[in-house]
Amino acid sequence: MDYLRTDGSRFETLKDYEFAPHYVTVDDTEGGSLRVHYLDEGPRDADPVLLLHGEPTWSYLYRHMLPLLVAAGHRVIAPDLVGFGRSDKPTQQQDYTYQRHVDWMASVLEQLDLSKTTLFGQDWGGLIGLRLLARMPERFARLVVGNTALPTGDQPMGPAFESWRAYSQSVEDFNAGRIVYGGTTSKLTEAEVAAYNAPFPDDRYKAGARRFPMLVPSEPDDPAAEPNRAAWRELRQLDLPVLTLFGADDRVMAGIEKVFQSQMPGAKGHDHIVLPDAGHFLQEDVGPELARRMILFIDKTR
Repeated sequence: MDYLRTDGSRFETLKDYEFAPHYVTVDDTEGGSLRVHYLDEGPRDADPVLLLHGEPTWSYLYRHMLPLLVAAGHRVIAPDLVGFGRSDKPTQQQDYTYQRHVDWMASVLEQLDLSKTTLFGQDWGGLIGLRLLARMPERFARLVVGNTALPTGDQPMGPAFESWRAYSQSVEDFNAGRIVYGGTTSKLTEAEVAAYNAPFPDDRYKAGARRFPMLVPSEPDDPAAEPNRAAWRELRQLDLPVLTLFGADDRVMAGIEKVFQSQMPGAKGHDHIVLPDAGHFLQEDVGPELARRMILFIDKTR
């Protein structure tokens, strides 16, 4: 599998992102390997908090949450998905499949031997993370869901998502920073926009970013539809604690928090909230508030 690796110099001067890089390699499924980057902050003997990003972001998204979680005594791990951030970027869109993303991230969890993990997944971090939870529930202690879903293709995704999918395939300049800017309410600085563009020196690096919208199962016979149905069957049986923290200003994900609240037994009795003044990328809009609510949730459910 052919891939590109973004030069490390593009990450050296990013504001508020002074974290040491860590790497593991995963099987690319074609006889080679890919390097996956992750942040690993806080005491190594503490129970981990796993922060999974989505599209088209990377671990930079968690820079305002990481310090608070570490200060509360947690080990915090924030990987860059394959195709994003400092992780390797296969060059062909067909190299990216939903199943490969799940397998690649499962390999990371296994290599780090994570257990008693608190999972936070947003956007594709949820689509992948929920599959991981269903596949290896013994590694997780609790779940926090933010502006994400686990679609099976049995229900329409809605016009906002279809518009985004069409845009992702047709726009000439797939500008990750401007896309994140448009998905926030507080809006980003120019330096922050540039940081989201840092992993992508040119369009050759963006195959994964362009491919992700096409991997969401929107038809019942999508390749990922049945695996997601199977994941839901497992998730409905889990009794681990579940908290939903959604942004109010998110047209694509509006109301989906109620699915988790009604379908996952462990959601009962927790302080679910739809956060005002927060868009799709709520980590940018209300990152410290998210971290504080996660800390309270972890303390409450130990």
